[in-house]
Amino acid sequence: MARSGYIILTTQEEEAYFNVLRSADRFIVPRVTKNISIISRKRKKVLTQKSLLPTVAALWSAMSDTERSAWSAAGAYTGLSGWKLFVKDQSYRIKNDISGVAIPSNFHQALVGQLHIEAPSDEIKIVQPHPYSYYVMNKVVGSKSMYSPVLVEEKLVLPLQIGLSYKADLVSTGSGSFAKFYAVIRRLYQGNNINTLLEIDLDFQTDWKTATSTLSYLLGQYTSYQLYFHLYKVRGDLYIDNIKAIHSSQNWARDKDCNDINQVFTKAFYQIPKHWAALVLPVGSWYESVYPT
Repeated sequence: MARSGYIILTTQEEEAYFNVLRSADRFIVPRVTKNISIISRKRKKVLTQKSLLPTVAALWSAMSDTERSAWSAAGAYTGLSGWKLFVKDQSYRIKNDISGVAIPSNFHQALVGQLHIEAPSDEIKIVQPHPYSYYVMNKVVGSKSMYSPVLVEEKLVLPLQIGLSYKADLVSTGSGSFAKFYAVIRRLYQGNNINTLLEIDLDFQTDWKTATSTLSYLLGQYTSYQLYFHLYKVRGDLYIDNIKAIHSSQNWARDKDCNDINQVFTKAFYQIPKHWAALVLPVGSWYESVYPT
């Protein structure tokens, strides 16, 4: 049988303790490990050489006021300043050997979601549930890289607006084909469970554009909703970004910026649902986040 104990540190002892030690792996194998708080001059030089900020900063400084204003306008769609969005975007380009500087867009920023279908498949369907309560992963305030599971209570209050930015290059493979982004709202009315549809029909061929749809009123008590992307009897690619599920003056869509639409949570975050779970995903179909080029 394992034995454990504890000691109470004074304020002075705590300062000395946390200067040299830190907690590691809070969830699976909790332990104490060395805290690397002092960086040698040699290590500082290596880190500086590896940092992309000097390169990105030089590119930013070389821009005109008009160009920086365009980045600021694009950043507003994802909650970032123009500088932070440019750092995020340009760092990805440098790390992946993509030359040049991107042109900022109000339709998509940095990574976007991609739904792809090729033979023998001609269908894909993914879902994002929004029950009354669920867990999300939030950054711990004051920490650089620590996250914790947080319980969210989402009480649906109409009107509900769904929307997105998207680009499509799809080809129909038969009659009845469609591409849709929609919400299914569940409500109780006169003793019955009723599902109500709020949908956006997506064009098969289009450059980046935005689309929205709003549901303002329903009889009964609405309890939850689910968001879906469903491509049926088509092949090609659908690119998505800036997902919206707005009610109560808040956008409740998870991973609305499509940074990792196929993310899987593990370890202590096992109770967090995937941003988008596959309902129909035959061989030849896949979805992930990509950098648009």
